[in-house]
Amino acid sequence: MARISDETRRDNEAAIRHVMERLLAGDVPSGSKCDIKTLATQAGVARTGFYPKKNRDGSPRPGPYQHLAEEFERRLAQLRETGVIPDPRAAQIERLKEQVSGLTERLAARDAQIDGLADFRERALSQIAAQRMEIERLRDVLAAPSNVRALPNSSKASAPYGSCS
Repeated sequence: MARISDETRRDNEAAIRHVMERLLAGDVPSGSKCDIKTLATQAGVARTGFYPKKNRDGSPRPGPYQHLAEEFERRLAQLRETGVIPDPRAAQIERLKEQVSGLTERLAARDAQIDGLADFRERALSQIAAQRMEIERLRDVLAAPSNVRALPNSSKASAPYGSCS
């Protein structure tokens, strides 16, 4: 791999810094992310220049633009900590995650409400069935010979017997 001249390196660094400012300002190309890959592509440099290399003896050496990659990642992390998400796709993902969690909470509350209403319905139906059985039992007792008598119907009274009105 050929070495690059100092002038080419300066030009590349200037291009990388320019693209870095654009990406961090939220000007992310359509279909891309705010990441090293997009930074390298937009600046027109090889992405491998952002990562550490190894010398022939196996010792590590920094990539020619590794310091810029670290600066980019640091500034991106700072923006995220302050709540600014320069990548519109990432911002949309965060917004959708919040929306999903809100909807999940609402769904859980609805399920709890439905369960409560189902229990109420079951108790109400049980009470109605018990009252119907009691009415049928009393009708059977009234129809059979016994000491139970029906109360007379009053055509004048608008309220049932025993009412306070």
